[in-house]
Amino acid sequence: MFNTEMLASDPLGNIIGSGIFISPKGVLEHAGSVGLSLIVWVCGGGICTLGSMCYAELGVTIPKSGGDYSYVTEIFGGLVGFLLLWSAVLIMYPTTLAVIALTFSNYVLQPAFQNCFPPFIATKLLATICVLFLTWVNCSSVRWATRIQDIFTIGKLLALVLIIIVGLVQISKGHYDALRPSVAFEFSQDPSVGQIALAFLQASFAYSGWNFLNYVTEEVVEPRKNLPRAIYISIPLVTLVYTMTNIAYFSSMTPEELLSSNAVAVTFGEKLLGMFSWVMPISVALSTFGGINGYLFTSSRLCFSGAREGHLPYLLAMIHLKNCTPIPALLLCCIATVVILCIGETHNLINYVSFINYLSYGVTIAGLLYLRKKRPNLARPIKVNLLIPISYLIFWAVLLGFSLYSEPVVCGLGMVIMLTGVPVYFVGVQWKEKPKWLYRLVEKLTYKGQKVCYVVFPQDDPSETEPLTAKPEQLLHS
Repeated sequence: MFNTEMLASDPLGNIIGSGIFISPKGVLEHAGSVGLSLIVWVCGGGICTLGSMCYAELGVTIPKSGGDYSYVTEIFGGLVGFLLLWSAVLIMYPTTLAVIALTFSNYVLQPAFQNCFPPFIATKLLATICVLFLTWVNCSSVRWATRIQDIFTIGKLLALVLIIIVGLVQISKGHYDALRPSVAFEFSQDPSVGQIALAFLQASFAYSGWNFLNYVTEEVVEPRKNLPRAIYISIPLVTLVYTMTNIAYFSSMTPEELLSSNAVAVTFGEKLLGMFSWVMPISVALSTFGGINGYLFTSSRLCFSGAREGHLPYLLAMIHLKNCTPIPALLLCCIATVVILCIGETHNLINYVSFINYLSYGVTIAGLLYLRKKRPNLARPIKVNLLIPISYLIFWAVLLGFSLYSEPVVCGLGMVIMLTGVPVYFVGVQWKEKPKWLYRLVEKLTYKGQKVCYVVFPQDDPSETEPLTAKPEQLLHS
């Protein structure tokens, strides 16, 4: 089986992502004031803490890799699990990758276009090249992918540490006018619940790695002890870092300057770092580059779990014969990402993917309550107070309801795409008596895919090779 050390060894690095360089503009735009935007950042971390406590219980109660997908499949059955998988493969991961790739491109190109935004086509082209290159790296070597993640995490931390330190220096000099309560709560627009909900969606994009450890529960050493420990330490720390980063931004930039910037950290560096302002775009570019690499790695792991459960073609559960890399799964994610890159815009894409993310989180945590009722005697090494999942679900319902009301097209489109998985599930998974010619076609395509990608099933689990050697009709699951 291919290596998952990248996710299991660095929980903090997986949560602190490039979202903090993308989301501040969207949070401020929807919140309407500096003070309310900071409240959104702090509360966003608190909501993630509640969610992560629920996931800790699920992670040790259902110790399977695959995160939300594995839990929902176990609790609610195949259809609901498939819909989560379908939305993750077609929406969540490709859209997140597209947003991070566009951010990488903006930060690389912005210094060359100081008085205007970079050309639209140049931004898209560079983002596409970045995704293609990192897909090739992940297809070529697990070790290379892991090394890239380790090295480029330094760029992410360097940028954030530099921003926070410079911001604290500014505050110590008395430059905190925008943070004074009398100024911080001056609203540029009348606040509404719908706009605040969208501000939370923007912030949630930056926190979106909080459940990554649950995708590799089977590979975490002593998950009953280490999974909750990693969660309880990392999320409060991330919340502090994100809040301090935003405070640093406002110590040197007016709300108008932040909203008009296409690359907030670059603008911050140009104002305060002088001749060393080049450090900021390079650091953020390194961060986003590593973020793309990490999401490619995680998405392939989810495809593997889905194919193993029979919800995706078995070809996606295969790995390269020599390099042990999941080439078919990586190529699928790469293609979906490039398609979204060609048609999407960063701000709308964040609302789009955050809405679907929150939808899947809520369904998963609702599953915790259902499992408590359905199987009350199930061994639960970690058992959270019922007020925690109930509080999360109340917030979840309000957030999604008002987000859908405020952005019906963007958020509604995600739901429509998710629901298209219903007929796919019944035709591809539930329908067992398919025509023999269809079985032969799928078997032939799987064989061709194996030859082109030079992939086989992981050899440490003989049961996974049975579908190819036993009944070819078992191949058609999607």
